Formats: sequence, structure tokens, C-alpha cells
Amino acid sequence: MRIPFISLFVASPFDGMQEHAEKVKECAWVFQHAIECHMSRRCKRFEELRHEIIRLEREADAVKRRIRGHIPKGTLLLMDKFQLFRYLREQDQVLDAVEDALDWLSFRSEPGIPEPFQEDFTMLIEAVVDPIEELHHMVQEARSYFRTFNESQRVKVKEIIRNVRKMEHNADKIEASIKEKVFTSEKDPVTVFHMIRLSEIIGSIADHAENAGDMMRAMVAK
Repeated sequence: MRIPFISLFVASPFDGMQEHAEKVKECAWVFQHAIECHMSRRCKRFEELRHEIIRLEREADAVKRRIRGHIPKGTLLLMDKFQLFRYLREQDQVLDAVEDALDWLSFRSEPGIPEPFQEDFTMLIEAVVDPIEELHHMVQEARSYFRTFNESQRVKVKEIIRNVRKMEHNADKIEASIKEKVFTSEKDPVTVFHMIRLSEIIGSIADHAENAGDMMRAMVAK
């Protein structure tokens, strides 16, 4: 008889992973508003929103430590413990990349994101927020799968993973178009460097989301 690994824990590690994913999703919402605020001359809340990201990242770190601390040595899992921790690491690095992007943006408040590039960066932000929201959905469905081992639930998880991969590819294309536009239209070398690096940091958010999806695929593989 196959024993669901969930029964071998006092609390499922996926309970904590779901909580962590919720922090990541909340962070994505604040991140989007922080960028919009930065590009608006009327908004004065950028630093407040940036510190809200820092608070959420610390709370997520506490959840991550709790998950790691509640898996005793010798506990039997139906996936490699490395895969579980690697997934958590990639999901956590989504938060780190969000914080890094806002920190980098804050280093040069004027001109920040110049007006000719604002629409492009808005598109990039939307492109990386989508996979962050899918991570939350993916953990939710995976949590159900590891409770029941229902094949249809497993299929749902794999569909979400494919969607995250497509979203990451879309974010890559937008990032590339921003770089091309900056190099061909901006003359100030400091602005060129600042915009190129910003696009790379923001793009890495989707990269980490895709990496998390890859780890989840490994965990649900038969």
C-alpha cells in the first residue's frame, strides 16, 4: 500500500510552502505598485512600498527557515529533499530579485526610468508578475496532489509549469527589446547601464519562477 508522505509529518512541508508562496504573491502586487509609483511624479510612496517589500521578504525568510527546521533527519519523503529545498530556494529568490530591482532603481531616482522607456518597463513588470502569481497556484495544486496522488491533479500541476515556462519566454523577449531600444536611442552611458541592468534584474524574476517550476516538475515526476 502506498503511504502518502504527508502522513509522515506532524505538519506537511507544503503547508509552509503555500504560506511562503502567498508572501511571494503579495510581494508581486507591492512591487508592481512601487514601479508605477516611481514612474509617477505625483506618487510619494516609493520608499514606503520598497520597505514593505523588505518586510515581506523577512517574513518569507522566517517561513523558509521554519520549513527547513521541521523536516527531521531520516524522514521519508517521496521526493528528494534536495528538490524540495531547491524549489523553496528558487521561490525565495523571486523575492530577492524583486527587492534587488527596487534597490537598484532607488540608487538613481532621477531620471529613474526615463519616459521613453516607461511603457516598455510596464510591459516587463506585467510579464514577470504573471509567473509569480502562477507559482502560488502551482503550490496550491501540488499540495492537493501530494495529499491524494490523484493523476488529474498531477496533470494540472504540469500544465501550470508549462504556462510558467511560456510566461518566462515572453518576459525574455520583452527584456531583449528593452535592451535593443536603450542601446539604439539613449546617449547617456550611465542611463544605458542603469536601464540595461534594471531590465536584467527584473527579467531574473521570471527566470527564478521558471526554475521553481522545473523543480516542481521533478517532484511530481513518477
